[in-house]
Amino acid sequence: QVQLVESGGGLVQAGGSLRLSCAASGDTVSIYRVGWIRQAPGKERQFVAEIYRTTSATTYAAFAKGRFTISSDNAKNTVYLQMIGLKPEDTAVYYCAADRGNMKYDYWGQGTQVTVST
Repeated sequence: QVQLVESGGGLVQAGGSLRLSCAASGDTVSIYRVGWIRQAPGKERQFVAEIYRTTSATTYAAFAKGRFTISSDNAKNTVYLQMIGLKPEDTAVYYCAADRGNMKYDYWGQGTQVTVST
């Protein structure tokens, strides 16, 4: 089992920055990749970025490229999402999720709210 806890969300003005954290516990050595996925009110979940645990390779959604950076500190079992140049359309609940090699996100955190005001 893997437990994930997100933190770092909040209210920020457009153009501002936030850094989200995803702390993993439990069977962390089994984690193959960790992703950030967001869900805005009334919309479906949307992939943001992901990072592979052993290689640190990353993938980003088109809207995230150049503004968001995903990184990890394996010693702390924590994955970060640094977001700059935030826009009102980035308002959403941001979830981190872990894949243990099944090529699907099996474990999810509770989410952290990000609200970007105009």
